[in-house]
Amino acid sequence: MKKTLFVLAAASSITMTACKKQDFADSYADPSKISKTTVEKEFAGFLNSNQTYVLPSYWNYFVVLRTTVNRYTQSVGWTNSTAQYVPGGAGITDRWNNFYSSFVAQYRELQNVYAMLSADDQADRRIFVIAATIYFYDHTQKVVDLHGDIPWTDAGKLSANGGDYIKSLPKYDKADAIYTKMLDDLKGFSDELNTINVKAGIQAGFKTQDFINKGNLVLWKKYCNSLRLRILTRVAKTPAFQSRAAAEINGILSNAAQYPVITDNADNIQVKVFDLNTDINAKGFRSGLEDWDGNVAGKAMIDHMNTNGDPRLRAIFEPGANANGIYNGLDPMLDASSQTTLVSGGTLALYNRSTLSRNQFFPGILMNAAEVSFLVAEAKLRAGDDAGAKAAYNDGIAKSVNFYYWLRTLSNDNTSGALTPTSAAEIALYTASAGVNWDLALSSDDKLKLIATQKWIHFNVVQPLENWSEIRRLHAPVFNFWVDNSNAQKQPPYRWIYPSSENTYNTANYATVQANDNLTTRIFWDIR
Repeated sequence: MKKTLFVLAAASSITMTACKKQDFADSYADPSKISKTTVEKEFAGFLNSNQTYVLPSYWNYFVVLRTTVNRYTQSVGWTNSTAQYVPGGAGITDRWNNFYSSFVAQYRELQNVYAMLSADDQADRRIFVIAATIYFYDHTQKVVDLHGDIPWTDAGKLSANGGDYIKSLPKYDKADAIYTKMLDDLKGFSDELNTINVKAGIQAGFKTQDFINKGNLVLWKKYCNSLRLRILTRVAKTPAFQSRAAAEINGILSNAAQYPVITDNADNIQVKVFDLNTDINAKGFRSGLEDWDGNVAGKAMIDHMNTNGDPRLRAIFEPGANANGIYNGLDPMLDASSQTTLVSGGTLALYNRSTLSRNQFFPGILMNAAEVSFLVAEAKLRAGDDAGAKAAYNDGIAKSVNFYYWLRTLSNDNTSGALTPTSAAEIALYTASAGVNWDLALSSDDKLKLIATQKWIHFNVVQPLENWSEIRRLHAPVFNFWVDNSNAQKQPPYRWIYPSSENTYNTANYATVQANDNLTTRIFWDIR
């Protein structure tokens, strides 16, 4: 019985779909609970199936991120404790199970329903499969970047295999093979989206079900190509991908008409919150980030922002109640007793509650213009186009600043007090400061470190998984961490291990990856 239940989760059964919440079910019926489903309904259910990990939620921020990625990136300050660099089993297991039993399961059911259509109906509804797969690949990359090799090609096929759970136990795919498949398909989608013809009736249904881009095909093209740019950049230094990455990145950036990317905050790819009476909201952000002092600022980020006059400082953070308006971050190298005293003393800065954690209209961030600008800056730097790299770098900073001030305009909370507006002049002063100025960086490596630092500040706790991946890939910024001599894992890990259920129930397939299932194995793109 236990093994059957595991397969329902790890292999992902039709009966374990994500359309479970009543508010959502009122609009989109659970495909597993109705006699006849449709591609349209499966598409909506699929997009909803991982919203706990897209919109800021209590479980994701408190259980999964608080003691792991947010600390590994020093986006927060925390009190040191033993075994703090070993990721908790609850967070790893829940994220893994959600990906397979909800997200992958719903995607496979969409594929199954689509496969049963006639050729004409498949052609009519092709846009649903393209959009779903773009979204699926976005979140697949995140899981690969956490674990490395994962079950993928064979995952979620219990329904397709007629309920044969032994046959449905999924084999592990190599991480680089998954990247190759995603890049191949996304390139095809980017071309297909330029010529696809969606009938008016289908387009109306697509617009209704698509709560990410509201049926806007131009935004789906930009999402697709921006995701390609992210994935290609992640592997740009990996020998097996180096030439491909350079060629395809150049192809994207040199042909904006054919391969448009996100270039403006108005085109950011995100799940927007419109009605707090639905399940699409950020109500869980408050307890998820704030509980147990998970919103305390880290010293490295605060010091950099203070020193260089970062306009985002007052939008992203707020001074402690007893700090007399001064922004202070918690030093990770202090002893635990001193840290505890500081945390309780009210002098440490916090993540701005009105901009972030108490902003119930905070969107689910997928990709945005600032991130893309920093990817472009890196690409142009590697290609020897210093002027182009500088322009993209400064553009990314400006878009990041404006993004955080825009987030504040969404908020229904004013706990942190009024936010003084920024200006183009303030942003210009910031980009001219000593620790930010492109022209003061003497080498390409130094300029790459500038880009890495801006990515780190921009991502912070808002895009935490991208933050950790980019820090591992770029090896910058470099942080000092307290050494945990009481544990074998003395410093932050390079990856997450697999949940214990894999060894217990997917034993034969897990055995193929067991030798590398530790916290010190690097993801294939982490080249030192």
